[in-house]
Amino acid sequence: MLYDEAVRQLDRGLDLLQANVAGKRDPGKIEAIGKTMVKAQEIITELMVSLDFEQGGDIAKNLFSLYTWFNKELLEANITWDIKRILTVRNMFNELRSAWAEIVAKTVAEGMGQPSSGVNIAG
Repeated sequence: MLYDEAVRQLDRGLDLLQANVAGKRDPGKIEAIGKTMVKAQEIITELMVSLDFEQGGDIAKNLFSLYTWFNKELLEANITWDIKRILTVRNMFNELRSAWAEIVAKTVAEGMGQPSSGVNIAG
């Protein structure tokens, strides 16, 4: 669910940013763009603190590094209105979301577990 919401926030921010860059800068849209970026960063931070480094091992460490990079990129993108940076993070986030969905589907198909309401990304 967090992945879905992060992608949704980044999509909304991209839409607002592209509309604002194309037209006259609207202070209301500028604030809304900032809020979407901050919301995405808050979600990423929540994902970071939920990682279990003891059980997750290298996967948890690699996800932590990736999430740190995502937050850095979004911070810079929000300051400079860099659509390319936001799009890069959004696409990578979407790929991670798809990978976790595939893992869950495989696990269920192989009878290794029951489907749950979410994916435990803590490791």
